[in-house]
Amino acid sequence: MSEFFTATVLIATLASGIRLAVPFLLAALGETIGQRSGVLNLGVEGVMLLGAFAGYYTTLETGSALAGVALALVVGAVMGAIYAVITVAMHAEQGISGIGIFLFGLGFTDLLFQKQVGSPIPIDGLAKVAIPGLSGLPWLGEILFDHNVLVYVAFLLVPTVWFVVNRTTFGLNVRAVGETPEAADTLGVSVNGTRVAAIVIANTLAGLAGAALALELGIFQQNLTAGRGFIAIALVYFGAWRPSGVMAGALLFGVVSATVVQWRTLGIVAGPAASLTAMAPAVLTILVLVAVSRRIGTPSALTKHFDRSG
Repeated sequence: MSEFFTATVLIATLASGIRLAVPFLLAALGETIGQRSGVLNLGVEGVMLLGAFAGYYTTLETGSALAGVALALVVGAVMGAIYAVITVAMHAEQGISGIGIFLFGLGFTDLLFQKQVGSPIPIDGLAKVAIPGLSGLPWLGEILFDHNVLVYVAFLLVPTVWFVVNRTTFGLNVRAVGETPEAADTLGVSVNGTRVAAIVIANTLAGLAGAALALELGIFQQNLTAGRGFIAIALVYFGAWRPSGVMAGALLFGVVSATVVQWRTLGIVAGPAASLTAMAPAVLTILVLVAVSRRIGTPSALTKHFDRSG
């Protein structure tokens, strides 16, 4: 265990933890916006898988990771539009619809992978972009300022989402339709229109989260996300629908995941113990939900459909 507590290993673990937090953070920020509008999407995992395959396969075929990111965004937006039609326009039950999206993403990406790729082929992800003047700082430079562009984008989205939700008309409308849609409607706010926009934004970020994961790992395989989408949903509750809280939860899970990987690499845990430690993020999810479930208040209209006629 002593070899873990060296400067080199701790710096590498924390830097890796930040990178591993990015898919959690992107997906959870999107889901935060969606849930604040009153829509629960249990299909985040499926959209992440679709975004991951889109990002991976496009990068594999074109050699451009940026093209992969762009297509993942498009795929996420399209899935958002589909989910909006199902839940907002057709008033389908959100929980069941979300699980359907998840199963579709799981099965469809596996089919595409088997037909188009066959076996895992490594790709080159996004190159690191060192921040001039900051990346050379002792400890902090390597931990915070020597990552690929998606890492910076993800963490810059935290204050951006906070500002949009709390300081813009659109954000006010999102919060209004998620709390009292009837009152918002009487004030001339398009409840369904606002929810559709929120769902599309949420799923676009979920698609980007999937691409970030595939490009970070440099590979795609069946069920690549391995529950990360569901953890992202849990992080929304952990963060009490606040971007800063969501970021804290994402960093926690990222660092825990990086620590587990580092322990296995160093041989600190092996055999059955390694399998048990691999469960740490999932176990932590359960413990977090139990701890915060009694102190949070969900948006009042979450999962509730709005029908202007009645």
